Order: sequence, then C-alpha cells, then structure tokens
Amino acid sequence: MAAVTKVNKPSLCSSLPPQSQQIAGLRAGEALGAGDACYINSSGVVMRSTGAAANAAAKVRGYAAEDCALGEAVTLFFDVNFAYGSGLTPGADVYLSGTTPGGLDTAASTGGTAPIGYCIDATRIHLMPSRY
Repeated sequence: MAAVTKVNKPSLCSSLPPQSQQIAGLRAGEALGAGDACYINSSGVVMRSTGAAANAAAKVRGYAAEDCALGEAVTLFFDVNFAYGSGLTPGADVYLSGTTPGGLDTAASTGGTAPIGYCIDATRIHLMPSRY
C-alpha cells in the first residue's frame, strides 16, 4: 500500500467535461485541495472522503477541481482525467486512502474497497465516483 502523491497542484485535464459529469451549487464544509476525493455529507456540504471506515465518508461523489476554503462554492467532477502525479504506473488502479482524507492510494482501504480510478500514464489519472 502506497499513497499516490500529488505533484504540484492537480489539475483537470479532460476537455470541457459536460454538465453530466459535474455536481455544482455546493459549498465546502472544510478546506479542500485540488484533486481531493469528496463526498456530500448529511448537511449538504462537501467534505473530503476517507476510507478509514466503511461509512458515508467513504463514498466518493466527485473530485474538487480547485483549492477552496471553508464555505466557498465548489463544483465536483467525476469520470474525468486529472494531471495528478509523477511516476505513476499506467493501467494501475487507485483507491480511496484510509489514512489521508481526500487522498488516493495504490491499495484498497477499509472504506475504499474498490478502485475509484486508474492511471492513464505516468502523470494522469482517470477518476470516477465510488461504485461500492
């Protein structure tokens, strides 16, 4: 198990994702970083997902495209490509991290039991919502 390290600031690299791959009109319930895996809590705010336990926080609904502070507007994207890291293994699956909120890992976690993306090449990851 190894954390997938963000290199610089992750950025959306899919060309103009359609509205069907966005969830807009939300507010951040905490500070979010670009590329963070996120869920919508029962209060309707966006929080970083975590695979530490098999609960609501382990459900990934989308990924923050930009850094945003508590209370700021945020749009979540899913089924998109992000320029995320370096030295990634093409074709390798990525999972929700059980130790880093919003982070990705190379192995499943308690709450992140199925892949939420895969490496396209050494720098890009295709990211999906959780399907478990």
